[in-house]
This record gives sequence, C-alpha cells and structure tokens, in this order.
Amino acid sequence: MKKLVRVISAFGIIAMIFILTVLTQVGGIALILSIMIGSRINRNINRVWQRIGIQIGSFFVVYLLFVFAIVPAMAKPLGRVPLPLFELKGVRPANALTFLLNRNYVRPELKRIVFNTADFVNKKYPGSTLNYLDASFPFINKFPLFPHLSHNDGKKLDVSFFYKDSATNQETKEVPSWIGYGVCEEPMPGEMNRPEECGQKGFWQYSLLRKYISQSEKRNFMFDAIRTKSLVNAFANEKNVGKILIEPHLKNRLKLTSSKIRLHGCNAVRHDDHIHVQLK
Repeated sequence: MKKLVRVISAFGIIAMIFILTVLTQVGGIALILSIMIGSRINRNINRVWQRIGIQIGSFFVVYLLFVFAIVPAMAKPLGRVPLPLFELKGVRPANALTFLLNRNYVRPELKRIVFNTADFVNKKYPGSTLNYLDASFPFINKFPLFPHLSHNDGKKLDVSFFYKDSATNQETKEVPSWIGYGVCEEPMPGEMNRPEECGQKGFWQYSLLRKYISQSEKRNFMFDAIRTKSLVNAFANEKNVGKILIEPHLKNRLKLTSSKIRLHGCNAVRHDDHIHVQLK
C-alpha cells in the first residue's frame, strides 16, 4: 500500500511539474526546488497539515522569487525583457496573471515600440492606457505559449482595444473581459464576417473563447473606434513592426490602410477582441 501511495504521489508531482512548465515555463523548476527546501524544513515536523502548509508556502516563495528577481535577470542577457506589472508610462497588463505567469516577455525593441506607442496615444488622448495581453515566455525560441501558434520568440504581443464606459460615454482604462480575450467587437450587417466563414469551414477553435467567456460585461463598454484606430496606426508607423493582425471587418470599419495589416488564417483565432503586433 505504501508503495502504491508513493507511486501515485510521484506521478502527481511529475504531472504538476509538467503543468506548471506549460503554464509558466519556470514553474516546474520552482516546484522541484520548493520540494527540496520543504523536505529539509519538514524533517522535524510531525503534523501533516503543517508539513503541507510549509510545502505550499515554499513553492509560492520560490516561484515569486523567480518571477520578480531571477527570471528577469536571466532573461535580459538572452534578449528578452518584461513588460511592467503595474502601470508605467501608460502601459500595464490587462490582467496581472499575464505578468505572474511570465507571459509578458518581449524583445527590447518591441518594448521600446510599446512605450513609444503608448506615449503617442497618450499625448493625443490624455489619460489613455495601453493594456497589453500575451507576449512570450522569457526563454527559448519556439517554446510554445499555449494556446498561441506564434508567440514563441519575443517578437509578438497582443494588445487590447480602447473602450468607453457605456454609462458615462467617458474613456476608460478597463477592458470588458477578465482575461483580456473573448469579448468581441462583432461584425455588423453587411460587413465581412470571417468568424462565421471560418466556423462554416470547420475551424472550431476560431471563436472558441467567444463561446466560453461571459459576454455580460460587454454592455458596460463601448468600442472606442477613434482611439483604437490611432493605436493601430501608431504601431504601423513604427519601422520595425512587420505585421499587425486585426479582424477584416474592423480593418474596413476603421478605414485602416497600412500594408502591415495582414489577414490571418482560419487556423488562428479571431482578432476582433485584440490587436496582434509583431516585429519584422
């Protein structure tokens, strides 16, 4: 019986290492280190719940040390830097989990472009805040950032649209989705409807988030077409930006004309809930 418990426990730990690595890239390493530290501390402790509490606490301490100190220091010489956790010069994460899961790493040039763009929009529309979404993990090109197909080299970043508060018609810093994705600016009658087109072709993943993310908050927000157009054009005017993805019906609605704005395939996901920006 004890052997069976040990085997199950070992498989559970391996599964957790795998899951944490997929979700955070470094969480698996943090778990291994915390188990080693917790085991040493627990040698003289007999109560089960105290041992469990120490083990869990050890993991969070080690993991947060990785996130805030070790990973940024190691990633910088390798060519990736983090975007900020708290609002800085008009830039912040739409969801703090993006930072805490290490999904906020970009090339230094892309970071420069993000802050330049935020500054440009803020000067034109004071008080505007650029909310960023997923970028890349801190290490290793081609290490997948699930569920994205291409966010694996520090050259890509998703950015939220701008919105207004529907009750006051005032500009807001907030976004309608708690994860930043999934609440879409739907095609209007007569506009190109690529989500419907891709769905009819069998690409079930194209609108998957739209189906499972609550749309209830959408009533509190209005899509800010003017500031969002300015945001896209500001990115397009950066010479080192090579590609921008946004849903075709929004490209037409906003009268966006830059050749950098491309059409993504149905094997991707819909882009009427965010903008995808990438370096050349």
